[in-house]
Amino acid sequence: MKRILLVDDDEDFRLFLRETLESAGYLIETAAEGRGALRLVRRQAFDLVVTDLIMPGKEGLETIVELHGLNPGLKIIAISGGGWLGPESCLAMAQQLGAASTLVKPFTSEEILESVGSVLNS
Repeated sequence: MKRILLVDDDEDFRLFLRETLESAGYLIETAAEGRGALRLVRRQAFDLVVTDLIMPGKEGLETIVELHGLNPGLKIIAISGGGWLGPESCLAMAQQLGAASTLVKPFTSEEILESVGSVLNS
């Protein structure tokens, strides 16, 4: 069973992602921001991290860089709904930093499941 870490400061959105991915058979852990995500990645192995980019504390771009420092082969999906640059700019930066895929919020259950499946099978 594949283990996925969800990182998002929006509790309702984390719950939506958790329920969607658990219903598809994935094992899920969650964190509200980057520092919590990094603590979890140091303690256990994950097949994939799905991270928001705009978060208080340690934001997503910095988190992606540090995650790749801890585990260069870790697959990451970056998600974002905005920020002062807009989601497309933030997500493009995330891909340059190593995110395997990106999604603009809001997205559907089908879109996240397709993205997760594609990244995990690549």
